[in-house]
Amino acid sequence: MGSYGQLARRAVETNMPIMVQIQQLVRGAKNAVSLAQGVVYWQPPKQALDKVRELVWEPSISRYGADEGIPELREALVQKLHRENKLYKSSVMVTAGANQMTGVTNILVGPGHPKTLYPDADWLEKTLSETKPTPKLVTVVNPGNPSGTYIPDSLLKRISDICRDAGSWLVVDNTYEYFMYDDLKHTCVEGNHIINIFSFSKAYGMMGWRVGYIAYPSEVEGFGTQLLKVQDNIPICASIISQHLALHSLEMGPEWVTERVKGLVKNREIVLEALSPLGDNAVKGGEGAIYLWAKLPDKYVDDDKFVHWLAHRHGVVVIPGSACGCPGNVRISFGGLVEDDCKAAAERLRRGFEELIRDGMVE
Repeated sequence: MGSYGQLARRAVETNMPIMVQIQQLVRGAKNAVSLAQGVVYWQPPKQALDKVRELVWEPSISRYGADEGIPELREALVQKLHRENKLYKSSVMVTAGANQMTGVTNILVGPGHPKTLYPDADWLEKTLSETKPTPKLVTVVNPGNPSGTYIPDSLLKRISDICRDAGSWLVVDNTYEYFMYDDLKHTCVEGNHIINIFSFSKAYGMMGWRVGYIAYPSEVEGFGTQLLKVQDNIPICASIISQHLALHSLEMGPEWVTERVKGLVKNREIVLEALSPLGDNAVKGGEGAIYLWAKLPDKYVDDDKFVHWLAHRHGVVVIPGSACGCPGNVRISFGGLVEDDCKAAAERLRRGFEELIRDGMVE
């Protein structure tokens, strides 16, 4: 076949997303189960699903909606931000999921504390002051992905202050705001340099419905206008029926979510036990979100090879740390399976690590 022009360099030089690779691995490994993808095992609230089922014949559902989101949902989200997140000076735009970011270049990945995995604020302060031009944007995920680490309030505030003083935007991804354990409480920071991102995907089991929202500073003139330009040229608007499902799910209250998150505590214990062959101090995170972060024995730096071996030899799939810039580690998700299935997957995981420690990667 002939060539009809060059493929976009930006696309060609972008790595294949790790989850695409993992899905291919799951399909290729016989009867493999996944502790890889960041999903939850529950569906949206039944009451909410029943309500949107009645809407399918409503003409407005099949038409374009307001770019910034249907008014009822936006109003409900503003109230939620006031009530739950203590964000009083933020406006809201509804998005198609929580990962609509593009055009980011010259990415610098900051180190985490070797024991806590907390972001290194000293490194950030030094980097923003010494790098020219000053980086325009800093982003953190809280609780974290891939680590499941929760950033303490005082540290998050310091990161915010550093960004403000440097003239950089701070984007905080709060996707896992309800996924907190051990009596920890999630909080947000607000300011004219801060953008907070939220999602319905994990909290309400709406991964495939693709609804998130961005809380941006109301007092920054023109910010919403620029967002509308991006929104209209990429998704136009989030799916209208999905927005109605989000609204009716929100009506269930945060208790609906936190009740299900409580069930993940047992899953976390099950997976932690399965990781015990790695020894003390090898496993970190799990304070929030749905992830644990495990260091492989020193001689197994090639975590991608290990992940493929584990999938084909023991029938369980995890994420290689190299996909997150940290070779020699793996990320394990404990959110996607009900307890009994989690036990079965964890047993495979334990057998895999026991064999790795005892005999290496036996083919």
